[in-house]
Parts: sequence; structure tokens; C-alpha cells
Amino acid sequence: MTRTRILLVDDEPGVRLGMRGYLTAHGFDVDEATSLAEAQEAFRTHRPDAAVVDYRLPDGTALELLPRLKEIDAAVPLVVLTGHGSIELAVQAVKEGAEQFLTKPVELAVLRVVLERLVTQRRERQRQAADRSRSERATVEPFLGTSAAIQALRTQAERVVNSDSPVLVTGETGSGKSVLARWLHEGGPRGDAPFVDLNCAALSKELLDSELFGHEKGAFTGAVAAKQGLLEVADRGTLFLDEIGDMDVAVQPKLLKVLEEKRFRRLGDVRDRRVDVRLIAATHQDLSAAAREKRFRSDLYFRISTLILHVPPLRERPEDVAVLARHFLAEMGAPRGRREVGLQPDAEAALIRYPWPGNIRELRNVLERAVLLSGGGALSRGDLRFEPQSEDDTSAEDDLTLEELERRHIERVLRRENGHVERAAARLGIPRSSLYERLKRLGINRSGFQKSDP
Repeated sequence: MTRTRILLVDDEPGVRLGMRGYLTAHGFDVDEATSLAEAQEAFRTHRPDAAVVDYRLPDGTALELLPRLKEIDAAVPLVVLTGHGSIELAVQAVKEGAEQFLTKPVELAVLRVVLERLVTQRRERQRQAADRSRSERATVEPFLGTSAAIQALRTQAERVVNSDSPVLVTGETGSGKSVLARWLHEGGPRGDAPFVDLNCAALSKELLDSELFGHEKGAFTGAVAAKQGLLEVADRGTLFLDEIGDMDVAVQPKLLKVLEEKRFRRLGDVRDRRVDVRLIAATHQDLSAAAREKRFRSDLYFRISTLILHVPPLRERPEDVAVLARHFLAEMGAPRGRREVGLQPDAEAALIRYPWPGNIRELRNVLERAVLLSGGGALSRGDLRFEPQSEDDTSAEDDLTLEELERRHIERVLRRENGHVERAAARLGIPRSSLYERLKRLGINRSGFQKSDP
């Protein structure tokens, strides 16, 4: 569990020394500032959980400072101390954003209790927001299935979920790496804090740099205002970098600095900022080979691969396909008023035999398409539409039955002929009536291929 960080803003060294010593002894991390300017800088850099501000400072008062701090982060609770308290001043301070107004000399035990209560309240609000967000998401449990492969993954994940070390999740596209990353976050000690994800493959070097680290106003053409980076958004939580193998090599050393020093710098800024995040990265690439070939920094690879979890492809756990399919169908049917969307035996067998090059994502897409286009009731084999495989790739068909091979070949020809039955029959070398008979027997729905009547 990360320690609570407090910012003390007071120009009297003796006061700061006493409060710092007491709070540090009770498990707080303490940063200090002696003026409005220093306070704003320290607030941005160190991201405190709460701030204690003396009313009178060399360059202004707390009433000037409070709104500036709230602009930086409105969620951080602020406590104002003053040697000359009055009801009017307390009301003013609360209006400007102070959660508490205490008169000097303050009892340190009272200050500690106040800070603990304010920080607890803030974290409870974050937890409730995270719970609401969680309840609104239809997140798939990452270990659905009975296969030895998925149960081994569960065991490994449970061993590392409470660690704060970086985790590298490997696996093919669509296998569920992002679902596992979110499970690791929600089940770990940072589960009440933000979970921020970024796909490195989707962004250029410039956009990735700006999204990750943020920028200052005027940092580049078009930067009309300062922008907070995702690292700052994820502070105290988890940063998930998907497809990290595609991260531009110019950005990689900056990420390494964050991991090693917990500091970074916005584009166009001259100041370092402090951040506390747990990194979970994912890739479908072999990063070890990429590091050897100088396509990925070896020092960054070794830093992010402290813990590695491999998500097995769906074709290596066919016994899990039916379990996943039933889960998806239950999830899809209810919103459409179809509480019981089942699978007929021929459909289940076809799902199990299919090689699933797109893994779980493809399985979900196939089922969703079938639910939308079918007339109702349990899905049959004829309701399923798989993605066409490469005509040169026959390895995926080695274990198929003769009927399934026949079905796939007819579907390929129909697709090539845009659903024109007569031309498809000619290409197959059979009479049109024979093709109609096969379409009926195999449950092939012409509407999925036909663009015009034959």
C-alpha cells in the first residue's frame, strides 16, 4: 500500500520541522513549501494526497492559493492554518475550497486525525467512482473455462496480483490481454484508483509522447493550452500500455525514466513531475527477440518483464470454447429480450472445431452477429458466419469433418460469386439443383452472401 503524501506550506521553519517530524513518525511522506509559488510547484510535482496551508505567506495568503491548487487537482483536500482565526475568515476559506480551517497552535494529534479522515474520505469517493464504473462495464472474467492452460494462468495471476512490480502480458491479438490487465488492477492494492489504458500501436511518436506525458501551452504548433498526460491521470493507480512492442524507440527511454525514478517531464516543460503508477504492458510480439534485434530497448524490456503472464490462444484450449460461448450468449440475449439463447449441437461442434485466429474477440463477434441475424431460439450451425481463412492455409482444416470441409468450400465459392447460385454451381461443377440441396442440408443461409437474385 502506498504511503499518504502531505504537502506542508508554511514559511516558519520551526513549525514545519515539528509537523514534519510528527507526521513522518506516523507513516506520512511530507513535502514542504514556503510560499505560494513554491506551493504550486510542489503541488504539481509531488501530487499530494492532502495539503496543509498556513494562511499568511510571504507572497500572499491562502485565499489566493486555494483556487490555484483546486485548478491543478480539485480532488485533493486542503487544510488552512491561521494564528488569527475568525468565523468570517473560515467561511471565506471554505468558499475558496478549504475542507478544514484550524487555529494555531494546532494540536498535532488533531491535525493527524483530520488529515487521515480527509484522505480516507477522498479514497472512498474514488472507490465508489471505481465501483460505479465497474458496474457499468461488461468486463469478461479472464479465467472462464476448465482447461489446464487457463487454470495455470489463473494460478500465476493470483500470485502476482498484489505485487506492485511491472507486469508484461503476452498473447495473440484478441486473446484477452486487456481483460487480464484490468483484473490485475481491480484485484490489487490500487483497485480503488484510476485504471488508464493506451494503445501504443495506434499513435505516432508525437501523439504518443503528448498523450502519455502531456504538454505545456506553446510546446508545439496547435498546443493552445496545457494538457495533462495519462501518466498524471493514472497517478496512484495503474497505467496499461497495450501493444508496447509498437512504442516508438524515441519514447521508450522516457518511459524507462518513469519506471526507475517515478518522474517525468511534460513536453515544453523544464520541471520534472512526480508520479506513482503501476505499469501493466501487453504485446503480441516477441519482445525478447525484438530487443536482440535492437527494435526494442533491452533495458526497458528487462524493466517491464519482471513478471510475465502468457494468455494462451483459444485454439489451444478448445474445451473452453463452449463455456465462453454460453457466457457471451447469456450476456447478449438479455438486452434483446432473449433470455435463453442456446446452441444446437451442430453449432457447438462447429465452434469447437474452428481454429479462432482472432481468439476470444472473434468468438464474441461471430456470436453477436448470429444473435442479431438469427430468427430466434437456439443457434444452429447455419446461423454462424466465420471469417474466411486464407486459401493457402489448409493446416487449420486438418481436423475438420468432411461435412465441415464441404460447407466451407461452398461458402468460399458463394462469397466469391457474390451469392449467385447458378455461377457458384458452375464453378463447383454440379447442377444448380444439387447446390440448392446442399445449401438446405448444410444449413447455409444464402442471405449472408447474396447481393442479387440468381
